[in-house]
Amino acid sequence: MRGPCEKSGESEEQEKEVAAAATAAGRPAGVPKAEDSDSDSDSNLETEGTHGLRELVKDTLYLRSCRAHGAMPVSCFLRQGRAPELNLRHRGLGPQGARALAPALSSNPYVKRLDLRDNGLRGAGAEALAHAMSKSSSICDVDLSENQLGAVGAQAVCAALMANPAIQKVQLAGNSLEEQAAQYLAELLLAHTGLKSLDLSYNQLNDQAGETLGPALAENTGLTELNLSWNHLRGPGAVSFARGLGANIFLRVLDISYNGFGDPGASAVGEALRTNNVLEELNMSNNRISVVGARSLGLGLRVNQTLRILVMSRNPMRSEGCLGVLKSVRDNPVSALELLDFSGIQVHREFEDLTSSVKAILPGLCIKTDAGRVEYKKELLAVWRPSLPASAPK
Repeated sequence: MRGPCEKSGESEEQEKEVAAAATAAGRPAGVPKAEDSDSDSDSNLETEGTHGLRELVKDTLYLRSCRAHGAMPVSCFLRQGRAPELNLRHRGLGPQGARALAPALSSNPYVKRLDLRDNGLRGAGAEALAHAMSKSSSICDVDLSENQLGAVGAQAVCAALMANPAIQKVQLAGNSLEEQAAQYLAELLLAHTGLKSLDLSYNQLNDQAGETLGPALAENTGLTELNLSWNHLRGPGAVSFARGLGANIFLRVLDISYNGFGDPGASAVGEALRTNNVLEELNMSNNRISVVGARSLGLGLRVNQTLRILVMSRNPMRSEGCLGVLKSVRDNPVSALELLDFSGIQVHREFEDLTSSVKAILPGLCIKTDAGRVEYKKELLAVWRPSLPASAPK
């Protein structure tokens, strides 16, 4: 039997954890949270006490997890409170830091946007966080870019996303994703109908990946914004992906710049634009498209009624290719184009003359070239954007 003044080692340890959490919350250990003297509502006091206790428990759980995994606690997480955005980018968490963070994150009901960009998480760190993401009822926007996730990390993240339909925006840029990861991404596109925005830029998705992602894009229902810029989509993979675009009925913004679509890919995109009636923004800059590819793409522009923005800059299509595209736009009486961007391509006098005649038909069309730069104010499309409150709830 212990006397009233004796404490077990476990109790002392718990008190230390609570004291550390209380100090991080901005008050000395043992001092209760101050009550609002102006408030006479018992229910408000009870709610405030519940929130304070929940945050204290979360902090204690995180500190205990850090000790168990040999990770250094991140002070800004302890100060997080009820803020809707958790920004831990560039913190060097690594796999151990991710393992320490996961339990506290899964029990946090306030975080809506989770930013873990550039933390060296690797596949092991992604696996540790996957459970937290799959169980979270609040997170809807996740940035895991520049974490060297690879195929292992992609598999874990995609599985977590498929288990949680609440997550609507995901950024996986710069994660060394190759054709093996494309299989998991394709499964995600087929299964997660709630996903609205996906960033896969700055990876190594090649032509085999394009052949995998194309059919999945054709069947996807829900995605409105996709960024595949700075990858290696070319050859049959680019053609397969473009065919998927032709069958898709949801995607509104697509960035495939800095790939290698070439003339076959451009021709396939032109064919897709003949049937696709939802796409509004398309960036195909730096895709090795010549005069032949530009003219093939123009065949789709002759009938397309929804595309508002087309970026073709820095392609080896010369003035003749630009002229072919512009003629197709002129021949489409129902064109919705507002911006044609030919930056980085030298154009001749014939193109400039045609520009004047086209603008008489489509006065709202902006045409950007190196010879005549124009200002275009882009109206934001009504695609999914994260909805975060201005401040945490009181």
